[in-house]
Amino acid sequence: MATQKQKAWSVVIMSTLAFTACFMVWMMFAVIGIPIKNNLGLNETEFGVLVATPVLTGSLIRLPLGMLTDKFGGRIVFFILMLCTIVPIYLISYGTQFWHFLVTGLFVGVAGGSFTVGIAYCARWFPKNQQGTAMGIFGAGNAGAAVTKLVAPTIVVAYGWTMVPQVYAVMMTAVAVLFWVMTYDDPDHKVGNGVTIKEQLAALKDPRVWKYSQYYSIVFGGYVALSLWMTKYYVSEYGFSLQAAALLAAAFSLPGGVLRAIGGVLSDKFGAHTVTWWVLWVSLVCLFFLSYPQTDFTIHTVKGPQTYHVGLSVVPFTVLMFSMGVAWAVGKASVFKYISDDYPHNIGVISGVVGLAGGLGGFVLPILFGALVDLTGIRSSAFMLMFGIVWVSLMWMYFTEVRPLDAIRRRPVKIMDNME
Repeated sequence: MATQKQKAWSVVIMSTLAFTACFMVWMMFAVIGIPIKNNLGLNETEFGVLVATPVLTGSLIRLPLGMLTDKFGGRIVFFILMLCTIVPIYLISYGTQFWHFLVTGLFVGVAGGSFTVGIAYCARWFPKNQQGTAMGIFGAGNAGAAVTKLVAPTIVVAYGWTMVPQVYAVMMTAVAVLFWVMTYDDPDHKVGNGVTIKEQLAALKDPRVWKYSQYYSIVFGGYVALSLWMTKYYVSEYGFSLQAAALLAAAFSLPGGVLRAIGGVLSDKFGAHTVTWWVLWVSLVCLFFLSYPQTDFTIHTVKGPQTYHVGLSVVPFTVLMFSMGVAWAVGKASVFKYISDDYPHNIGVISGVVGLAGGLGGFVLPILFGALVDLTGIRSSAFMLMFGIVWVSLMWMYFTEVRPLDAIRRRPVKIMDNME
């Protein structure tokens, strides 16, 4: 008979494996979308819609999935969710028209809702001072984006893009069965039948929920959007092959998933606010340099016109992307540390709302990236947009968290001064 501790770690490990598989499926169009784009002659905006379609369903379904997890437990909800994706994944390989991929993509996108289920399922197996670590380990399943970039291009080159969804359908079936066999239920983790939907949703009136949603739309929504966009970016901007581009893009996706566990540990130690504050600052600095487009300019000197080139070569670009991937990995964990601290009895619903906002960011941003490229012709316009979003979030955090904290810290000093 397994002990409670053994059950808890078995739940975290298997949930992380299942989430990794779901994220691989969710990010599948980041790779197979490129040959599909070439076959169908899609423009940049249409490509953005193609890769973002699964993200839409995975975002919208997160709130109801969070509520179901609170009601019925994470094990059964996670298992059924994985089973529901198997047939749509397989059917992608038979698509021949744009709308075929959009429809199947909507159904496959259900896999993206696995995050909300797993985060609430795992957190409840641990005491409060370990929940950040547990959620961080589970969130490392985001590395499925990088796994897809490493595995899918090899399959595409060897067997064609249609083999990728077929392989992924078999993988999802195997993982679902393994998950069911090696996880557990605990009735104490359910909110019970006495809690109504209205009571579950009451916390949505709290403005903090929407602030955390904004943070998460960057560290997760931005992560998803750029994970979908980077392979295409390396192909278009630097002329790499599909395999090489996907490998370089993994330099952003891999740390953005694997290092999330470190973010959980840091959040437990230093607090959600401090960690998130520095994550946003690192993001702003990286995006400042990433935003600058490839530029040639001419200066008229005494010796005649002199032309100079300014722009990031592939090495500094990849280093900056890697650095931002590390920061966002930490930030994804720190935002959910806010939630476990502030809403310990309503994690499923709140994580569903925040996850929905992050997922919608991952849906809207790739479409905006494509539209901006079509409108401006500047590929780095994607990073310009992200820079503006991060700046707004930093200002929001400054006025709602940093300044109030500074005022509290100064208050005792003023009292002592008056006493003297």
